[in-house]
Amino acid sequence: MKRSKHRGHKEDRNGDEPAILETEDLDGQGMFMGGGPDPDTISLASVTAVTTNVSNKRSKPDIKMEPSAGRPVDYQVSVTVIEARQLVGLNMDPVVCVEIGEDKKYTSMKESTNCPYYNEYFVFDFHVPPDVMFDKILKLSVIHSKNLLRSGTLVGTFKLDVGTIYFQQEHQFYHKWAVLSDPDDITAGCKGYVKCDIAVVAKGDNIKTPHKANESDEDDIEGNLLLPEGVPAERQWARYYLKIYRAEGLPRMNTSIMANVKKAFIGENKDLVDPYVQVQFAGQKGKTSVQKSCYEPIWNEQIVFTEMFPPLCKRMKLQLRDSDKVNDVAIGTHFIDLRKIANDGDKGFLPTLGPAWVNMYGSTRTYTLMDEYQELNEGLGEGVSFRARLLISLGMEILDTASPDITSSTEVQVEGVPNISETATGKMEEFFLFGSFLEATMIDRKIGDKPISFEVAIGNYGNEVDGVVKPKTKGRKGGDGDEEESELIQNSSEEEMDDDDDLTSVAVTPPMKPVITDRNYFHLPYFERKPCIYIKSWWQDQKRRLYNANIIDNIAHKLEDGLNDVQEIIKTEKAYPERRLRGVLEELSHGCSQFLSLANKDQNQSGRTKLDRERLKLCMAEVESIGQQAKTMRTQVKKSTVRDKIKLAQNFLLKLRFLADEPQHSVPDVFIWMISNGKRIAYARVPSKDILFSNLEEETGKDCGKVKTIFLRIPGKKGFGPAGWTVQAKIEIYLWLGLSRQRKDYLSGLPNGFEENKLSKGPGLPSSPPISLTYMMKQIFQLRVHMYQARSLFAADSTGLSDPFARVFFSTQSQVTEVLAETLCPTWDQLLVFENVELFGTASELRDDPPIIVLEIYDQDTVGKADFMGRTFAKPVVKMADEHYGPPRFPPQLEYYQIYRGNCTAGEMLAAFELLQIGPNGKADLPPIDGPTDMDRGPILPVPLGIRPVLSKYRIEVLFWGLRDLKRVNLAQVDRPRVDIECAGKGVQSALIQNYKKNPNFSTLVKWFEVDLPENELLHPPLNIRVVDCRAFGRYTLVGSHAVTSLRKFIHRASDKQANNWSTTEEIVVVSLEQEPNFKKMDTVVKLDSCSDAVVKVEDDDKDGKGKKKKRKKGDEIEEEELDESMLDWWSKYFASIETLTEALKAQEAALSDSEDKDDMDLADGTKRGKGKKEKKKPVDFSEKRKPKLDELKVYPKELESEYDNFEDWLHTFNLFRGKGGDDEEQNMADEDRIIGKFKGSLCMYKVSMSDDMSRDMGFDSNMGMFQNIPHNDPINILVRVYVIRATDLHPADINGKADPYIAIKLGKSEIKDKENYISKQLNPLFGKSFDIEATFPMDSTLTVSIFDWDLVGTDDLIGETKIDLENRFYSKHRATCGVASNYAIHGYNVWRDPMKPTQILAKLCKDGKLDGPHYGPGGRVKVANRVFMAATEIEDENGLKKQTDEHLALTVLRHWEEIPRVGCKLIPEHVETRPLLHPDKQGIEQGRIEMWVDMFPKDMTAPGPALDIAPRKPKKFELRVIVWNTDEVVLEDDDIFTGEKSSDIFVRGWLKGQQEDKQDTDVHYHSITGEGNFNWRFVYPFDYLMAEEKIVISKKESMFAWDETEYKIPARLNLQVWDADHFSADDFLGAIELDLNRFPRGAKTAKQCSIDMVTNEAEMPMVSIFKQKRIKGWWPFVARDENDEFELTGKVEAELHLLTGEEAEKFPVGEGRNEPEPLEKPNRPDTSLLWFLTPFKAIKHLICNQYKWLAIKIVTVLLLLAIVALFLYSMPGYMVKKMMGA
Repeated sequence: MKRSKHRGHKEDRNGDEPAILETEDLDGQGMFMGGGPDPDTISLASVTAVTTNVSNKRSKPDIKMEPSAGRPVDYQVSVTVIEARQLVGLNMDPVVCVEIGEDKKYTSMKESTNCPYYNEYFVFDFHVPPDVMFDKILKLSVIHSKNLLRSGTLVGTFKLDVGTIYFQQEHQFYHKWAVLSDPDDITAGCKGYVKCDIAVVAKGDNIKTPHKANESDEDDIEGNLLLPEGVPAERQWARYYLKIYRAEGLPRMNTSIMANVKKAFIGENKDLVDPYVQVQFAGQKGKTSVQKSCYEPIWNEQIVFTEMFPPLCKRMKLQLRDSDKVNDVAIGTHFIDLRKIANDGDKGFLPTLGPAWVNMYGSTRTYTLMDEYQELNEGLGEGVSFRARLLISLGMEILDTASPDITSSTEVQVEGVPNISETATGKMEEFFLFGSFLEATMIDRKIGDKPISFEVAIGNYGNEVDGVVKPKTKGRKGGDGDEEESELIQNSSEEEMDDDDDLTSVAVTPPMKPVITDRNYFHLPYFERKPCIYIKSWWQDQKRRLYNANIIDNIAHKLEDGLNDVQEIIKTEKAYPERRLRGVLEELSHGCSQFLSLANKDQNQSGRTKLDRERLKLCMAEVESIGQQAKTMRTQVKKSTVRDKIKLAQNFLLKLRFLADEPQHSVPDVFIWMISNGKRIAYARVPSKDILFSNLEEETGKDCGKVKTIFLRIPGKKGFGPAGWTVQAKIEIYLWLGLSRQRKDYLSGLPNGFEENKLSKGPGLPSSPPISLTYMMKQIFQLRVHMYQARSLFAADSTGLSDPFARVFFSTQSQVTEVLAETLCPTWDQLLVFENVELFGTASELRDDPPIIVLEIYDQDTVGKADFMGRTFAKPVVKMADEHYGPPRFPPQLEYYQIYRGNCTAGEMLAAFELLQIGPNGKADLPPIDGPTDMDRGPILPVPLGIRPVLSKYRIEVLFWGLRDLKRVNLAQVDRPRVDIECAGKGVQSALIQNYKKNPNFSTLVKWFEVDLPENELLHPPLNIRVVDCRAFGRYTLVGSHAVTSLRKFIHRASDKQANNWSTTEEIVVVSLEQEPNFKKMDTVVKLDSCSDAVVKVEDDDKDGKGKKKKRKKGDEIEEEELDESMLDWWSKYFASIETLTEALKAQEAALSDSEDKDDMDLADGTKRGKGKKEKKKPVDFSEKRKPKLDELKVYPKELESEYDNFEDWLHTFNLFRGKGGDDEEQNMADEDRIIGKFKGSLCMYKVSMSDDMSRDMGFDSNMGMFQNIPHNDPINILVRVYVIRATDLHPADINGKADPYIAIKLGKSEIKDKENYISKQLNPLFGKSFDIEATFPMDSTLTVSIFDWDLVGTDDLIGETKIDLENRFYSKHRATCGVASNYAIHGYNVWRDPMKPTQILAKLCKDGKLDGPHYGPGGRVKVANRVFMAATEIEDENGLKKQTDEHLALTVLRHWEEIPRVGCKLIPEHVETRPLLHPDKQGIEQGRIEMWVDMFPKDMTAPGPALDIAPRKPKKFELRVIVWNTDEVVLEDDDIFTGEKSSDIFVRGWLKGQQEDKQDTDVHYHSITGEGNFNWRFVYPFDYLMAEEKIVISKKESMFAWDETEYKIPARLNLQVWDADHFSADDFLGAIELDLNRFPRGAKTAKQCSIDMVTNEAEMPMVSIFKQKRIKGWWPFVARDENDEFELTGKVEAELHLLTGEEAEKFPVGEGRNEPEPLEKPNRPDTSLLWFLTPFKAIKHLICNQYKWLAIKIVTVLLLLAIVALFLYSMPGYMVKKMMGA
């Protein structure tokens, strides 16, 4: 069909994707389809055909056959946990847990630190549908002291859904800080930060990894929070209240066997469903109570979620479930998209919804024990039937966490809520749905033998399964019972009168037996009698919602049509696209102003919710602003800006589509089912708003009262893939939905000329709707289909070709073209004539709006049935009997139509269609058909002359270079291949390659042929390249083929003579270089020639921008630092270059955002409301960041060939395909498996008249045609030198989430595996290696560099590989053999590494390009052709002696070679390229990247020098000596038992980060009463340090079972802690400080000046680096967190840090503690620490008198009492006896 217009609403990310039709699905399932090919690859298929409907009787058809929603896709989520900071808690051992859905992964544990550094990488792989993926919650949690035995305590968590990450730019968050919060205590605030990278890649996405920058600017935590744009940094806690009132219309489940058993025993039939609602939000689940046995459950409950606001989870999932002892099943699912029910603008509103009904859709309602469509009820895929509706409302309040009565946990709560009034959701109204089936064709032949009927249902009304439910008080009314009953109704033997004397609904058409159309399809013989259905239903009246959505929808449709038109004009290169665009914008602003006047009606309608009011305000504001902007934009449209303005207009379109999607449902969607023999076969779903009637045309649905072509689909999973691509049936249906009281015009949209047939009713009764229509008028037509050609069809056979034929359907007829064997680009050139086509309706309607033609393309197979290859639609141009056959409409033009196969484009068809009315004189009036001109085609008519394109003679020259990488064909090696080129029936064959193994190049390079091609370049047929293998006995086997669809880039256009005439102007290009001071001054340039000269002065941008100052931090004193040449190595150059690259990327981003802002501002100026723009970032001021001047190389963040157009400057590579095309959605993915080899060569085509001018050129070799000056293709020996620097972000290959990578290189037969040098447990390995391989072109032309994972046992796994085509690089004009360095040096780190010096290279280039020069002149000048360059002429050798040289001059020319006229092009600089690593099994998903470069040296030239040394820098040995002199003001923890004073037994512990096991403690200063401690104690820490990366390198075994040591790189940080020693219990932690050795606050001079600001307010403090200062002494604060998580000062330490290199440390050794050598003196500690040993009495007196006085008194009293009692008991018996005896 012509490329059509309506897309799934969020579909169009690129704006330029082939328009794909899909009904807008209210569940928002179109949402996640992004992307699309880039504009240049898009076909020229026309965009206007199907959509230019004049009368409004028919609406547009949908072509996208396959549901896109529920199909699983590959996803990979990669998370790098870098470090955590400011974790709350004392002396903790933190672990980070990353959890996605059910998968959990943990980092290693770091001991006793609040700011652990991990740098660990995790990868999660998924294969699920997009909706499921994007709803998964990613949770980061930090757990304190977790080990095997205990689960640890949770510090805090952070969660967001995967969709949020996927919709970020580049699908990722890079180096961002996640804020942790405690889910059990929402009053607590922030619990710390975790820094991480998170990326989500779907198959086929490419992620740009930002270049690893230095981590200085990311210490700004607040500025780099892990939050999407627009979310405030301080998120608050909020409560979300989801109220669930009741549900209705649940499906009957009592048809199961159990029900009948129960019925037999109990004798009653209870409702067999126990519904409850389960809600999932932000990783939490809540559910309502279960209502036993109830089809209309009433819950009146609310579920309360506590979550941050705004939440980072987009959707809330409501699922209505049936509780069951065995397993609960979902009845239906609904998603609430929070973006649609809230708005974050200035006048925005918090999430709110309802009270409103939401409709749930899912599987069919017939209940079986095994429901095959169960996943539809889970919300996967498009529902095929109404399931139930649920009355809910959602509210939200932001919590004030400070108020005391708040419950602090985030557990989900369920509470009761009061009942809601009947009218809260609107007044019940009776709706009336009418439908008429005008045509049912293309019924699949599998179901063609049984009678077929169609059922239409809206909600439960009209649905057969749910028996008649008598209307309740609400006046609702059921469907029509079982099939017999509906039969009865249709036979009118039972009449059921209703309150308003109307008839019950008729929802099913009478069954009818189909009639054969052709081999594949049947049709129903409706002819003039068209069956109708009508249904009455009762719903809350919420039309206004739908009306507003419809108005916006209509604006959006018009805009989309208009934009497609404009793009069509641009593509077909017609004139004045800007005029059309102005018209489109004019229409848009008009539509917007209309919306403003219409939308505001019916304000006081019942059932309006807060969301309705807020959305109305929002829509009014947004639409108004769009209208204003469109007005402003209209004035700015110029020819040059059309493309940019289209992009902006496309944003309007996305915004309008978003606004039109109404989150609160009202009337459910309409389902149309085709029923054959009682079985439901296929369905279509029509959104109710599309067919809703209104008295105002703008508010009416786009398909209301129009004839719509609908293709019925197979439900559920069966509809995926090829099964879903065949049409089950095509129906032309007329639908009308509206209030019963509005129904007077419900038939007015039908084609005119019919009579109504009603059910017979008694006399005097009001009329009822018709049950069928009989057409009186019919028109007879002849349809002529001009099938010219098709291109880029789908490969359906194993040879990689197809045998295509086309089948054309119109009304109830079909015809086929001839079958063309073995081609993907058939030229049928055939006219198909359909005689006596009967169409119903009046002539004028048919002229403006004829029915559509369906074309299907099939592949003919000798056995079995033909394979489906694609489908398209078209509308014919109609000529009525009384019209003249002539311009402008006739004869019709050939146009391209896009062919679809499922959701994918599968080629284009060039055709024209005309529908001619047969008048009263019969066929005599029709324009004559020219009989077959060539008799050999028999009865087949060719396309007539007026329609076929005008041809002219072209010559096509073919350069045959060679064949590469041919795989086996049918298990046999290809031995003697040949290439056949064919275009439009003519062609040429290459020479035969005698032995492919020995030399795969062709002996004859250039051949040509002449061919007649259309004048219009857009209509050029494709050129086919086929490779055949010549076997013995004259047999030929097809190896593979390639179709060049567009020849435009190979058309040779004669260059303008004037432009080449350079001799008149002479340019001087001055390049001043710093080396020569006398040069800097010279601005005036002496002209070399007397002609008028353009003087161009090119300055080295480094001259003043970046002087010799090093990059400095704020607060540093600027130190002048001269570079020490001997210190510099290749890595210095590399790191400097990477820094340049990151700066460039940043600048680019800033520029981009600036330009976007500018566009917005332009528009905003027109509108009166310029929103408060974000502060513009200040431009990077280079004067602040001074860098030492280093010679740099160019770092390409991607593959080198992508920068240089694949090096196809003259040699092109054509992939040869073989085998069937993939049935996958992403066909380009499957195509990679079909590549069987490559053909290298080129094409050149030109009109024959041109060739005469060409040959006059001097030195023209007639054998080579247009391909002059190309090298010869004889075999050539080459030395290939591969440098591999490092790999980044490798995919983990081992269970521990790491890999042990090593390099493997393969070129031809030689293979190098660097297995012994694997790097243990590293995902970012630094290799720094070079490999030399000898190769012979053309045999070995593809270099494969792979990274393998070393395994101790078993085979090594491939992590990923990258392939490089060396041959194209070698022969490219860009000279990719060895990069040209930025400066010429003969020694040092930047030594010239090409065996040819710049002068030699330049001389060769001039000779090859037939240029005059180079002429070296005095004064440092060189002249090439007509350009003059200047540069220095002296060079220093190793000994510092200067000598004269021309090399600098030559190099300057090479670096500006692209400015040389005629032959100039950019030469490749010295560089490093970053290539993605791919794995054949995981296609399209990057497995990491590799940084490398390749040098190539021909063996017949001088040999190159030794390879550059790029071995990784060895870390330097350093020793850090820390002397802890004293502490002061340490908090006092203990109460002395004896003296009762507060005191502490202080000691200090210290270690370097990452070396906790090497921690050292001072001795203990006992009993410090003032918090003062004296230590004089020395810690000694040897460590290895990489200066360039500012990291410490640690090698250690990960565990006792590890095979080898793992290398870690960790920032250099010194941790000092102060502790209180306890003899019996664990020591108490008092405070700590962490000093980053590269950048820490300078210590205070005295303890008084030392304050907590040194930690909390680092930005203001002067910073120092121990690596520069070497020695520093001072006071630093110890800090810890108090109960409120605030930092508090817990002590101060006086320390001295001294850094020595390894050698110095050996020369001047010192002892640890106070030991020899260089012992420190013992501290002078006051003797109070041993006080009570010396004066025991004093201590006891102090104890008794002061502290425990009252305790002593109490004890004495108790003892006295006890003594008295004891005495009493002792003497009592004796005394008693005495008394008794009377003694």
